[in-house]
Amino acid sequence: MNIKSRWWKVSRNVFLFLISTALIWIVFHHVMKVYEQKTYPPLGQLVEIDGKDMHVYTKGNGENTVVLLSGLGTSAPLLDFEPLINEMAKHHKVVVVENFGYGWSDLTNKERTVENIVEEIRMALKKANIEGPYILMPHSISGIYGLYYAYTYPKEVKAVVGIDFTLPQALEYFNEPAPTMPKYLKYIAPLGIVRLALYIMSEDFLPLADDGTYSKENLQMTKAISAWNSFNKNVVEEANQIEKNIKKINTMTFPPEMPVLIFTTDEDNVNEEGKNNVTFYRTQLTKHPASEIVTLEGHHYLHWTRYKEMSERINEFSDKLIE
Repeated sequence: MNIKSRWWKVSRNVFLFLISTALIWIVFHHVMKVYEQKTYPPLGQLVEIDGKDMHVYTKGNGENTVVLLSGLGTSAPLLDFEPLINEMAKHHKVVVVENFGYGWSDLTNKERTVENIVEEIRMALKKANIEGPYILMPHSISGIYGLYYAYTYPKEVKAVVGIDFTLPQALEYFNEPAPTMPKYLKYIAPLGIVRLALYIMSEDFLPLADDGTYSKENLQMTKAISAWNSFNKNVVEEANQIEKNIKKINTMTFPPEMPVLIFTTDEDNVNEEGKNNVTFYRTQLTKHPASEIVTLEGHHYLHWTRYKEMSERINEFSDKLIE
């Protein structure tokens, strides 16, 4: 056998080995997914929206109903918000609506437009028999859904509490482009690539919080759901709809009489033009006497570490709503 044919045979065997290994891994991933979904059933209730199941979780029995909405790509919103939920539920009824493609909710084929997402949230709340008016509490990109909801259905919204949330005028204010995601990312979860990444660097998929903030069970479920959901087709499309969604609502503002509380990171991070989150959010506050900006030291996911302070400020804020 000459060197050329020997090299071809070795290359072929290596290629077949790699293909076989990849196929075995994909099968293993899907077997594990079925096992994990049986091991970790939904913690809340599933409601049917347009023929698909949407997950809604409720805790607490307070006078105010706080509806938490997650940021882009937060694979398991309920688990991510858990420390904040536990604190707020001492005084409020707290609800987490997991949009399609997140947590225990199904995937959907409907476009991830701001109109569709908000209508799905509204229908999920109604089907779960959760009555308003609500205090909407969006994090990050959900700010545009919270704004659209409050502007379009003001009678259903009592107040808005933003967690470092995105608002449409921010792109122009900071002269930044809308974020996007490569479309190929939607294949990495079905192919088991996320599961492999979790074995190698699981800390990148978990909250950056002090030990004990999240239980071991919570973190195990977070890793499992991340393996199913990360960068799925709904998340990728949602990211790539951001620019269009922002253009649709670019002229919308919160109703002037609506109380708005905004949590954001501390104000030291100022750009060359003297702008930061605080200076931007000042342009978005309503004239209601309860409206204010609260700066906290921490990550963009402030609720990972500042959930106690946030809960206390929300209690103070909600007290002002009934004065």
